[in-house]
Amino acid sequence: MPGGGRCPDCGSTELVEDSHYSQSQLVCSDCGCVVTEGVLTTTFTDEGNLREVTYSRSTGESEQVSRSEQRGLHRVRDLCRVLQLPPTFEDTAIAYYQQAYRHSGIRAARLQKKEVLVGCCVLITCRQHNWPLTMGTICALLYADLDVFSGTYMQIVKLLGLDVPSLCLADLVKTYCSSFKLFQVSASVPAKYVEDKDKMLSRTLQLVELASETWLVTGRHPLPVITAATFLAWQSLQPSDRLTCSLARFCKLANVDLPYPAASRLQELLAVLLRMADQLAWLQVLKLDKRSVVKYIGDLLQHRHMLIRMAFRDGTAETEEEKEQQGQGQEQKHGEEEVGDSSLDLRKGKRPASPALLLPPCMLKPPKRVCPVLPVSTVTGDENISDSEIEQYLRTPQEVRDFERAQAASRASTSVPNPP
Repeated sequence: MPGGGRCPDCGSTELVEDSHYSQSQLVCSDCGCVVTEGVLTTTFTDEGNLREVTYSRSTGESEQVSRSEQRGLHRVRDLCRVLQLPPTFEDTAIAYYQQAYRHSGIRAARLQKKEVLVGCCVLITCRQHNWPLTMGTICALLYADLDVFSGTYMQIVKLLGLDVPSLCLADLVKTYCSSFKLFQVSASVPAKYVEDKDKMLSRTLQLVELASETWLVTGRHPLPVITAATFLAWQSLQPSDRLTCSLARFCKLANVDLPYPAASRLQELLAVLLRMADQLAWLQVLKLDKRSVVKYIGDLLQHRHMLIRMAFRDGTAETEEEKEQQGQGQEQKHGEEEVGDSSLDLRKGKRPASPALLLPPCMLKPPKRVCPVLPVSTVTGDENISDSEIEQYLRTPQEVRDFERAQAASRASTSVPNPP
């Protein structure tokens, strides 16, 4: 039955009485605003004292889900269905979203961060279940900024105290390579560029493992390394037709974005392959370069463990032996000519030089850092402290009294004359 008065929100006169939890309320039928509400008991301390409180202070109000949280839960479900995740994944992601939303820092955050929170909960769930899903895929689906997403992701993991394993590189390679449009002939992909998916995936995995064993993956984003490895694997399977294809054109044919550092990762991989090729006698006479070495990637990968040890073996023992020879040459003055001849033989190449150590790129080419020039301090610690300065450090009355007694004792000792 309509009641009298107007709604304070929309101004409508369509006010009806609604029985909520056996308590009558006056509600606007147009906008749903509660104009007047009844009273009821709650599980708060008021219930122990048999006092009635309004519904807005009751536990029923606290159990309600806000409109923003409801929208976020709907987006979590929609994202899980778009990714075709199992139902258990959806339940876990919803539980994480609800836990995160209870924190005041998340609840009061900007809308952009709340939108990103949806993808963070889904990504955490997939990582915990070893489901291959990248952060870039989530950002593309949500049209989210990668920096904002990664910052929110780390905040949620720390806030909820979750144990999230890192993504398996092999699973990431399989998922990423499956999106390439190079496995069937189309209007944009000529027949000579089409490749078998299993062959290309197998060789790409071997190249990524090689990059991981030679420190090219550690501390870096994996997608540029995978892109470079996939390009080399694709070229090496049919080098006669594909050596003229550039990395940018390859990504355009595959319908994938070209990551900016992929060209640098490609040059680093080719440098490693050249070092490995130098260890095979039948390849040394060919004088390979970074372009021609692609033809022999299959042979290099077949013996990669042995070639890596030979190409990057530790040269510490040889270096120490050379130092000992130099020390003996300085002690034996009469054998200077012989020592000079032996060092000349080393320079001529009769004895191979010590190979470079297998180190991360950041140690091979450390960044140049300018150390700030600190001002030279003239304080030695032996300077005299005046009484006025000491008083600034006195805090308690006891310290003030002790200081006064010490001053009086010092004055008394200086006023007593020395005995004859």
